[in-house]
Amino acid sequence: MASEVLPVSQLPMRASPQQSHSPFNNGQRVLKPGQKNRPSLDCMKMLEPGRKKLSSVETQRVVAALDETIKKLELVSLFQYAIEYLERYSIVFGSELTGALREHHRLQINMQRQLSHSSKELTEEKGQQGSLWGKTNMADTAHMNFTTLRQGVQSSVRNVLRLFLANPTASKAVRSEGQVRDQASQKLIQSLSELRGFLFEMLLTSPLEQKERIRLLQEITLSDHKNREALSALEEELNAAILDRDTEIAKENEVIWQLKISIHQLEKNSECQARRTLQEAEKQQKSDRRASQGKCAKLQQDLQQLRSQLNGAIVENREVELSLRKKKYKVETEIENWIQKYDADMGEKQTELEEIEAVYEEEKAQLAELKEKLSVFEVEYVQIMEERHQAQIKKEAEEKELAKRNQAAAFIQAHWKGYRVRKAMKSKKKKKKKGKGKGASGKGKGKKGKK
Repeated sequence: MASEVLPVSQLPMRASPQQSHSPFNNGQRVLKPGQKNRPSLDCMKMLEPGRKKLSSVETQRVVAALDETIKKLELVSLFQYAIEYLERYSIVFGSELTGALREHHRLQINMQRQLSHSSKELTEEKGQQGSLWGKTNMADTAHMNFTTLRQGVQSSVRNVLRLFLANPTASKAVRSEGQVRDQASQKLIQSLSELRGFLFEMLLTSPLEQKERIRLLQEITLSDHKNREALSALEEELNAAILDRDTEIAKENEVIWQLKISIHQLEKNSECQARRTLQEAEKQQKSDRRASQGKCAKLQQDLQQLRSQLNGAIVENREVELSLRKKKYKVETEIENWIQKYDADMGEKQTELEEIEAVYEEEKAQLAELKEKLSVFEVEYVQIMEERHQAQIKKEAEEKELAKRNQAAAFIQAHWKGYRVRKAMKSKKKKKKKGKGKGASGKGKGKKGKK
């Protein structure tokens, strides 16, 4: 389906000069050269899966099984590399995995030997004539041996894969050497990865999305067919324009031919004029030559006078040069003496500097020791101050607790004293009430006796 959409974006859009001014051709819309027939962004989004993750457990299991197969195939394709460099990875693999790889290598060698032996026997049987029963028996034995070796290799591969999966470090170390994998294994892994991507995209797409995608692709195909028809019409117009251009070129070629003829005539006229100009130039050259010879003689005399002046100046300059060389030698000797004196002074200064540096290093070492001691004292001082601060906080807390207890005791004592006073007052009131009650009852009894 995707291959049907691809040509739409790759169509070359061409139009004739006459068509660039009119956007319509025979009642149909014609694309201009600057336009591109591409699907809109909404169409492209419709072609993409609607979801980014798998929702059902079954699809997740299918993709997980395919990922596990690719991972195991990557490991199996690197078994031979791991066997070749077994000593290099022996620490990472461990003893169990190393032994399993050696056993797998041994089974591979036995299987190769069995295959080579079987091929030799087949070639010998073809060359010799024997009983059919003996040939059949030998073939069955070879087939049984090969089947046993094949089963052993299969179980060895499973065992090595199990050990690699149990040791993630070894698995990561081997998979990091993917560039040494052979081309056939790489192609198989790449094909499985592409299959995984295609399957993942198919599992992400629901049936409704698939129907919508098919409908959209059909619309794009129909649009592509219309564009091709428009393109064929444009090509026909282009051919007509090319024919017109060829006729115009033929006319222009005729004009060019006539211009060439006129240029040829001009060249003939220019040659005659060039001959006349050359003759005049030769006459002027002769007159100039005579004048230059007179100037050369005069310049020769001036040159001789200048040479005599140069020789006199050279003699004078040699005397000046000799005196300057003497002064230069004298200055150089003085400079040499000053350099020697400077070297001696700098040597003394260097020794003094080295002594001062030695004293500085010693004092620096002492300063480092004092800093170390001071850091220890600072730590102890901080601990002591922290302990004092904690003790002060504890003391203040105890004083606050004692003040609270004293206040509570005073409060309790005050309440207790009030309680006792109230209790004593109540007892006194009860005694007074009892005395009054007894006096009243005695008076009543006396009245009844009189009656």
